[in-house]
Amino acid sequence: MPAPFLSSEEYDERAHQLYNDGRYDDALGVLREGLALYPSAVELHVGIGYARLARDEYLWARRSFEEALVLDPEHEDALAGLGETLLKFGLHANALRSFRRILELGYRDDVELMLQAGRALFREGLIEPAHEFFEIAVQQAADSGEAVACVGYAQHRLGDDDAAIALLRRALQLDSDHAEARIYLGNIFYDRGEYEAALYHLERTTPDDHWDELGIWRLLELKKTIYRLGDTDPELKPWDARLSELAAEGDDIDEMLAEIEQRATDDMQREARGQLELFGMLLTDLAAGKRDTEVHRVVREGREYIGTWDEIVGEMRDASTACAARSLTEFMITEARRGLSITGVQIPTLDAESFIRGSADAGLLRIVR
Repeated sequence: MPAPFLSSEEYDERAHQLYNDGRYDDALGVLREGLALYPSAVELHVGIGYARLARDEYLWARRSFEEALVLDPEHEDALAGLGETLLKFGLHANALRSFRRILELGYRDDVELMLQAGRALFREGLIEPAHEFFEIAVQQAADSGEAVACVGYAQHRLGDDDAAIALLRRALQLDSDHAEARIYLGNIFYDRGEYEAALYHLERTTPDDHWDELGIWRLLELKKTIYRLGDTDPELKPWDARLSELAAEGDDIDEMLAEIEQRATDDMQREARGQLELFGMLLTDLAAGKRDTEVHRVVREGREYIGTWDEIVGEMRDASTACAARSLTEFMITEARRGLSITGVQIPTLDAESFIRGSADAGLLRIVR
């Protein structure tokens, strides 16, 4: 007798375990299998979004989070994931709206969500709003060493080192094993010229605690200077080995990025050729009198569409995995709801032209002509 299908929740749980183990490809496979059976399962769309985000596949991640929000416009994890993804496209205002929507929905007490939003903003250099979310996390969990440390990171980036040092020390009192906070504090002391304090904290970390080379280089320098160790001293060997590991990882990443860049260039060239052919066909039709409507150009999510307003909306629909089988009207209504949840702007759906112009006003696409 064949085994029964798993529930959508079971697919989500399996994928979550794989994701936590760093097996993003396997997690994605499980989620796709689940979606084939449960296409309206919001959690599976959200899971795919985060798996794509972990693989730096930002366009696909954005699409998955948006599809989840069409199904549930108030899903807090989808809003947080979409905010993270929008930051990768430089859409800071839209990302902030997505994050603040989580606050409006009453999720201030979800410390993990607050820290997720704050860290995403911090990574993109938006320190003041990051500080806001970190502060909310501390208000909800004053004994969280991670939350307190995050406020300290933001205070340092805002130029208040004294406050940052006090907060990071407090974070370490709450959690003495918080390696990230200890490394950050050691680097602040190093930058202030307080080398013994810097060494005190840096040497209380392990090589595997470090994910960039700066802290290790500084630790080696301080050990050699203060303890007068030689370059070949056995005490330094684990740190030298970690430096070599990080350098090798950097080389692998550089190669991967170069390969991705080349593939992207090839894709863009193929797309450009296809667009030129399409544009040439449209011009030929116009010259032959086959078309009496104006040809427009619209850019949406990095993709260019050429044609009449109706043709452009049709191409957008066909490019959407969630809406490809729907009518143009259903597609516009679905996209208008999604746009409202993201931007707060009501997009008209009476006809293709008003839909496209409304989407442009909301910042979701750009009309070139």
